[in-house]
Amino acid sequence: MTQAAFLTACRNAIGATQVLTDPHDTAPYLTDWRRRYTGAACAVLCPATPDEVAALVKLAVEHRIALVPQGGNTGLAGGATPDASGAQAVISLRRLNRVRDIDPHNNTITVEAGVILAEVQRHAAEAGRLFPLSLAAEGSCTIGGNLATNAGGTGVLRYGNTRELCLGLEVVTAQGELWDGLRGLRKDNTGYDLRDLFIGAEGTLGIITAAVLKLHPQPAARVTALAALASPHAALDFLSLTQRVAGPLLTGFELMSDFCLRLVGRHFEQMRYPFAEPHAQVVLLELSDSESEEHARGLFERLMETALEEGLVEDAVVAENLTQSRAFWNLREHIPLAQAEEGLNIKHDIAVPISRIGHFIEETDAAIAQAVPGVRMVTFGHLGDGNLHYNVQAPEGVDAKAFLKTWQSPINQLVYDSVHRHRGSISAEHGLGQLKIDEAMHYKQDIEVQLMRAVKHALDPLNLMNPGKVLR
Repeated sequence: MTQAAFLTACRNAIGATQVLTDPHDTAPYLTDWRRRYTGAACAVLCPATPDEVAALVKLAVEHRIALVPQGGNTGLAGGATPDASGAQAVISLRRLNRVRDIDPHNNTITVEAGVILAEVQRHAAEAGRLFPLSLAAEGSCTIGGNLATNAGGTGVLRYGNTRELCLGLEVVTAQGELWDGLRGLRKDNTGYDLRDLFIGAEGTLGIITAAVLKLHPQPAARVTALAALASPHAALDFLSLTQRVAGPLLTGFELMSDFCLRLVGRHFEQMRYPFAEPHAQVVLLELSDSESEEHARGLFERLMETALEEGLVEDAVVAENLTQSRAFWNLREHIPLAQAEEGLNIKHDIAVPISRIGHFIEETDAAIAQAVPGVRMVTFGHLGDGNLHYNVQAPEGVDAKAFLKTWQSPINQLVYDSVHRHRGSISAEHGLGQLKIDEAMHYKQDIEVQLMRAVKHALDPLNLMNPGKVLR
């Protein structure tokens, strides 16, 4: 069987205009978001329905063509980029972009895999509901990609990862069969949880084509604040106090080091440092109240009074309006942009048990500083769920490319060894893709890898579903 025969069959199945082979047309699909990986493909396939996806998978099986599923192509680990052989085909889910149903009584929305995350949020809001998944790429990432990587974001503390927000899936299997699991049930004890098997699998077991997602009531008020603290240990104590006082109203608790905010101010002059004096750590916290803004602000005032009295917080400022709240969140969201402006850096998306975060930062910072004096640590992330973006910027005045070439591998090993000692994960919310596959195989137990391989072989015996990702 030849590629030419495969492409002819694909054109017959979905239309010639939806089988892209011209380099100008395929280029946007072949390079990952960070421009770390660029692959080649025999074609980019653009089906419009789950049945068309199923037909293409059957053709791929017949012609032994590997498929690389892709959504918005906003992934950060190269999971949706083909290899360099030119033998694989990218299958883009962007045309599967229908909102099929909104059920306010069941608090669910059923959407196809190519629907943009921001569109899901908008449709939920129009129905008087909240879809709480929120992350920087929400204007371009797709629900299929969010599910494939089990995306996290800023609301995990209250609402959970994407897995916790999904009740049912529709999936095209590696054999081209369509499984309709769009049941929308909170309780279903009828066997293996196939839904959770496909979520987070990065398209290596099958292709997600639609999902039933949980909705929540819209909060009556959101109140945002910044709190300055002396250390990550103080931030953890403050988190415990906040959870005790606010309970389920706490929806965001983001940690940002002093250097993170200084970096934002350096490259985005309109974003001022929020306090008169420097502080080692700053926490951005948000409460979502179902009662009223007055109730939320009263709760905030009691929380801050207690935190200041107990010496946990050195200073604090509460947003007075939506504009100021947005400005607080902009500080947090511009940290990755400021890093990019500062130059290439070594990124880590890690998770450790929440109680270990302070010790992890202290020990790992010290080890990296000893190895490379003068490095600058850009540490920020979702403290409330144990996920840190633990990034390393080159010393001032050092060429960033040369720094990465020399130090990326040694620093990665330092960080990942420390994560492993603290019983953490080397990928918290970005997935493994092709970026971290070797490290994952190194740190996982042999039995864990064997079980993963058994699942992969059982569901995709021909290894045609996104090969070379997640698992070797």
